[in-house]
Amino acid sequence: MRKASVSRKTAETSIEVSINLDGTGKYDCQSGVGFFDHMLDQLARHSLIDIELRAKGDLHVDDHHTVEDSGIAIGQALVQALGDKKGIRRYGHFRLAMDDTQVAAALDLSARPYLVWNVDFPSEKIGTFDTELVREFFQALSTHGGITLHVDRLHGINSHHIAEATFKAVARALREAVEPDPRMNGVLPSTKGAL
Repeated sequence: MRKASVSRKTAETSIEVSINLDGTGKYDCQSGVGFFDHMLDQLARHSLIDIELRAKGDLHVDDHHTVEDSGIAIGQALVQALGDKKGIRRYGHFRLAMDDTQVAAALDLSARPYLVWNVDFPSEKIGTFDTELVREFFQALSTHGGITLHVDRLHGINSHHIAEATFKAVARALREAVEPDPRMNGVLPSTKGAL
């Protein structure tokens, strides 16, 4: 089974995360940041990757460290669970519509992290959650998951919808990329011989 667990402890946060790439989208995420938990639930449900996360962070400062370090830990768990990457599709893309919003996500599990981010939010907050932290999460996930990730907001006027569509679009692209390709059984999807 393609599973992994990561424990990350710093002076600012303590994160425990477990994932199962061959899951059914089960989620149990408790970060102490309600809106972020809702987004992680979307990431799990729509990628079909089971995610369990426990985070304790310096929320008396703000949500930044908790959100960023959760992205780091999930990215590290993804790398571990993928192993040698033989037989996966590697690439994924999805355009997701949600009410007023449409977001496109494309990614490559290349081990060459790079984030292209064209997502603007009309408001600085969703409730008490800083909208700039959506990018921080995906920057951390991309960097520590070795993902080339491009995310573009094509339309959108509601910040909640934009954030949610972003997590769902990335989730669906990730679902495609981590899936075993029946035509590539045991074969690395690269001409370089390494990913």
